[in-house]
Amino acid sequence: MTAKIAYDDVEVGTELPAQTFPVTRDTLVRYAGASGDFNPIHWNEKFAKEVGLPDVIAHGMFTMAEAIRVVTDWLGDPSAVVEYGVRFIKPVVVPNDDQGALIEVSGKVAAKLDDNTVRVDLTATSAGQKVLGMSRAVVRLA
Repeated sequence: MTAKIAYDDVEVGTELPAQTFPVTRDTLVRYAGASGDFNPIHWNEKFAKEVGLPDVIAHGMFTMAEAIRVVTDWLGDPSAVVEYGVRFIKPVVVPNDDQGALIEVSGKVAAKLDDNTVRVDLTATSAGQKVLGMSRAVVRLA
Protein backbone atom coordinates (compact mmCIF):
# COMPACT_ATOMS: atom_id res chain seq x y z
CA MET A 1 0.00 0.00 0.00
CA THR A 2 0.98 3.61 -0.43
CA ALA A 3 -0.28 6.69 1.37
CA LYS A 4 -3.16 8.30 -0.51
CA ILE A 5 -2.01 11.80 0.44
CA ALA A 6 0.67 13.47 -1.69
CA TYR A 7 3.49 15.42 -0.05
CA ASP A 8 2.93 18.36 -2.40
CA ASP A 9 -0.75 18.53 -1.43
CA VAL A 10 -0.17 19.32 2.25
CA GLU A 11 1.15 22.37 4.03
CA VAL A 12 2.06 23.09 7.60
CA GLY A 13 -1.29 23.61 9.31
CA THR A 14 -3.22 21.11 7.16
CA GLU A 15 -5.84 19.63 9.49
CA LEU A 16 -6.71 15.96 9.52
CA PRO A 17 -10.36 14.93 9.95
CA ALA A 18 -11.06 14.72 13.69
CA GLN A 19 -12.58 11.55 15.12
CA THR A 20 -14.25 10.43 18.33
CA PHE A 21 -13.72 6.92 19.68
CA PRO A 22 -16.09 5.40 22.26
CA VAL A 23 -14.64 3.29 25.08
CA THR A 24 -16.76 1.06 27.31
CA ARG A 25 -15.90 -1.51 29.96
CA ASP A 26 -16.58 -4.15 27.31
CA THR A 27 -13.96 -2.49 25.08
CA LEU A 28 -11.43 -2.70 27.91
CA VAL A 29 -12.12 -6.38 28.58
CA ARG A 30 -11.70 -7.19 24.90
CA TYR A 31 -8.48 -5.18 24.71
CA ALA A 32 -7.16 -6.91 27.84
CA GLY A 33 -7.77 -10.27 26.21
CA ALA A 34 -6.09 -9.25 22.98
CA SER A 35 -3.10 -7.59 24.63
CA GLY A 36 -2.66 -9.86 27.63
CA ASP A 37 -2.76 -6.82 29.96
CA PHE A 38 -5.14 -7.88 32.72
CA ASN A 39 -4.06 -5.25 35.26
CA PRO A 40 -7.14 -4.83 37.50
CA ILE A 41 -7.07 -1.02 37.16
CA HIS A 42 -8.55 -1.65 33.71
CA TRP A 43 -11.53 -3.76 34.78
CA ASN A 44 -11.97 -3.80 38.59
CA GLU A 45 -13.58 -0.62 39.88
CA LYS A 46 -12.97 -1.47 43.55
CA PHE A 47 -9.27 -2.11 42.97
CA ALA A 48 -8.84 1.00 40.80
CA LYS A 49 -10.32 3.19 43.54
CA GLU A 50 -8.23 1.49 46.24
CA VAL A 51 -5.05 2.50 44.42
CA GLY A 52 -6.20 6.11 44.10
CA LEU A 53 -7.78 6.22 40.66
CA PRO A 54 -11.22 7.81 40.16
CA ASP A 55 -12.52 4.65 38.45
CA VAL A 56 -11.41 2.03 35.94
CA ILE A 57 -9.10 3.53 33.32
CA ALA A 58 -8.38 2.63 29.72
CA HIS A 59 -5.06 1.02 28.87
CA GLY A 60 -2.51 3.63 27.84
CA MET A 61 -1.53 1.65 24.77
CA PHE A 62 -5.21 1.38 23.79
CA THR A 63 -5.56 5.17 24.04
CA MET A 64 -2.39 5.61 21.99
CA ALA A 65 -3.66 3.18 19.34
CA GLU A 66 -7.01 4.93 19.03
CA ALA A 67 -5.28 8.29 18.58
CA ILE A 68 -3.07 7.14 15.68
CA ARG A 69 -6.18 5.97 13.82
CA VAL A 70 -6.80 9.60 12.87
CA VAL A 71 -3.48 9.52 11.02
CA THR A 72 -3.79 6.06 9.47
CA ASP A 73 -7.34 6.75 8.28
CA TRP A 74 -6.14 10.00 6.69
CA LEU A 75 -3.18 8.27 5.04
CA GLY A 76 -5.09 5.22 3.87
CA ASP A 77 -1.98 3.16 4.68
CA PRO A 78 -0.89 2.28 8.22
CA SER A 79 2.56 1.26 6.94
CA ALA A 80 3.25 4.91 6.04
CA VAL A 81 3.73 5.68 9.75
CA VAL A 82 7.50 5.93 10.20
CA GLU A 83 7.58 7.00 13.85
CA TYR A 84 5.01 7.56 16.60
CA GLY A 85 5.25 8.52 20.24
CA VAL A 86 3.21 10.06 23.02
CA ARG A 87 3.46 11.10 26.63
CA PHE A 88 0.64 9.88 28.87
CA ILE A 89 -0.76 12.88 30.76
CA LYS A 90 -4.10 11.78 32.24
CA PRO A 91 -5.95 8.50 32.10
CA VAL A 92 -9.17 7.92 30.19
CA VAL A 93 -11.67 7.19 32.97
CA VAL A 94 -14.30 4.68 31.86
CA PRO A 95 -17.46 4.65 34.00
CA ASN A 96 -19.57 1.53 34.38
CA ASP A 97 -22.60 2.69 32.40
CA ASP A 98 -23.96 2.31 28.90
CA GLN A 99 -22.07 5.40 27.68
CA GLY A 100 -18.52 4.76 28.83
CA ALA A 101 -16.03 7.41 27.76
CA LEU A 102 -15.06 9.17 24.56
CA ILE A 103 -11.59 9.81 23.22
CA GLU A 104 -11.64 12.84 20.92
CA VAL A 105 -8.68 13.17 18.58
CA SER A 106 -7.63 15.86 16.12
CA GLY A 107 -4.41 16.34 14.22
CA LYS A 108 -2.57 18.69 11.95
CA VAL A 109 0.59 18.77 9.92
CA ALA A 110 3.17 20.53 12.08
CA ALA A 111 6.24 20.28 9.84
CA LYS A 112 7.27 19.20 6.36
CA LEU A 113 10.43 17.12 6.56
CA ASP A 114 12.78 15.45 4.10
CA ASP A 115 12.09 12.39 1.97
CA ASN A 116 8.34 13.07 1.55
CA THR A 117 7.74 12.89 5.29
CA VAL A 118 5.72 15.18 7.52
CA ARG A 119 5.25 15.42 11.27
CA VAL A 120 1.66 15.26 12.43
CA ASP A 121 0.83 16.53 15.91
CA LEU A 122 -2.22 14.99 17.58
CA THR A 123 -4.45 16.29 20.33
CA ALA A 124 -6.34 13.65 22.32
CA THR A 125 -8.86 14.53 24.99
CA SER A 126 -11.41 12.75 27.13
CA ALA A 127 -14.00 14.40 29.38
CA GLY A 128 -12.56 17.78 28.39
CA GLN A 129 -9.04 16.94 29.55
CA LYS A 130 -5.96 16.33 27.47
CA VAL A 131 -4.95 12.68 27.88
CA LEU A 132 -1.89 12.49 25.62
CA GLY A 133 0.93 14.99 25.36
CA MET A 134 3.71 15.27 22.81
CA SER A 135 1.63 13.02 20.58
CA ARG A 136 3.50 13.07 17.28
CA ALA A 137 3.76 10.90 14.23
CA VAL A 138 6.19 11.11 11.34
CA VAL A 139 4.58 9.73 8.17
CA ARG A 140 5.76 9.18 4.62
CA LEU A 141 3.44 10.62 2.00
CA ALA A 142 3.10 9.72 -1.67
